[in-house]
Amino acid sequence: MTRVHRRFLGLTLIVLGAIAAACGGSGDTEPGQVHVLTWDGIVNPVMERYIDRGIGDAEEADAAAIVLRLDTPGGLDSSMRDIIQRIQASTVPVIVYVSPAGSRAASAGTFITMSGHVAAMAPNTTIGAASVVNADGSDIEGALGRKVTNDAVAYIRGIAELRDRNADWAEDAVRNAVAVNENEAVRLDIVDFVATNMDDLLRQSDGRTAQVVGADGNTQTATIRTAGVPTHDNSTTFFEQLLYLIADPNIAFLLLSLGGLALAFEIIHPSGLTGIPGVIALVLAFFALGSLPTNWAGVALIVFGLTLITAEVFISGFGMLGVGGLAALVFGGLILTGSGDTGFQVSRWLVFAVTATAGVFVLGFLAVLVKSRRMPSFSGRESLVGIKGTARSDIDPRGVVLVLGERWEAVADPDDGLISEDTPIIVTASEGFILHVKRDPEFVKLLTGPEPPPPGGVAADHP
Repeated sequence: MTRVHRRFLGLTLIVLGAIAAACGGSGDTEPGQVHVLTWDGIVNPVMERYIDRGIGDAEEADAAAIVLRLDTPGGLDSSMRDIIQRIQASTVPVIVYVSPAGSRAASAGTFITMSGHVAAMAPNTTIGAASVVNADGSDIEGALGRKVTNDAVAYIRGIAELRDRNADWAEDAVRNAVAVNENEAVRLDIVDFVATNMDDLLRQSDGRTAQVVGADGNTQTATIRTAGVPTHDNSTTFFEQLLYLIADPNIAFLLLSLGGLALAFEIIHPSGLTGIPGVIALVLAFFALGSLPTNWAGVALIVFGLTLITAEVFISGFGMLGVGGLAALVFGGLILTGSGDTGFQVSRWLVFAVTATAGVFVLGFLAVLVKSRRMPSFSGRESLVGIKGTARSDIDPRGVVLVLGERWEAVADPDDGLISEDTPIIVTASEGFILHVKRDPEFVKLLTGPEPPPPGGVAADHP
């Protein structure tokens, strides 16, 4: 490992350590506090992860209650159901608060709000419009549409009945996408009350009862005591914010494509400088894809395209493999997350830009290939004897050399000792796929220079 590699690896470990330190929870807190979670964004696996961690921290700290400040346009059904299951399994009462003013609990947010042990809304907020739609925002037609709608209706009615809320309105929110403001929500028994701020929320929640899960796993009645209780903000960690940022179809496509190209370049020219970031980008890309309604056929096409582009370097395909790889990259990007015009679709301009970048990569290789074919040809490894090259690693006594554009395993001449990286070498013999090398004599002569005169300033060959 060279000094550059060691420094790069050390920097990577430092960055990962800093991220790991930022990934931790909120730390130890005093028991009896109200833990406040805040979510402003779509419902996705990142929110699911955050809510699970926040409720777990509150349970471990024996918190008085949990407040979930919510502002969401909706999101994924699977994440919504996991969040609701976690709320229903909580041993600490959960108060869902649609806040601040101007916020909404739309679509999946309606389900989550109504699942809280206590549900409240700030002034100038809305709730509803919970119809089931495709990932691209279009209606689900036919028998499938009726199936998923009836399933959602049964689910939200069960939530409303569990919390003694208006199940008929909840069904109407799913079937007809109705929505109401905070005052109508209270009048229709959708939420419990309107709270102007956090202190007002805790004051009005105080004394209410909630059905929570006891230590024995059975449901038990708990009285909420929150008036005048100190609060503890358990915000999203740096890592959760990072994951939410990359849980975007454009970011996911970019990470997948550029990460694959970086890994391909590492295979062609091993150095570690592109391979490590490439692997990290791919891991983040697959996490992001797991947060989206991903068409895995699109992922397969992108991976296949990157494989063809890499294969172009090692197989003489006269550019056909590269062209095929670029085509697969385009089609894969276009169908990666559906065909709608909402936030779940990859931008076509981004797909074309990444493909153009990959095209430059392929054209650059083809130019190098054409140039190499114009060079004098050599037949057999024996013809490498006498050819000059460069050490690509320290050779002591084994290492790697670059000869005629190809990497070879090499063994240094015993008389040369250690041959440092980037030292010019010359091939002295070949044994199978191993070359025997020594320092280039011209390089050695350049290093030694003229022999210095003996002491006294008189050369030895003078009388």
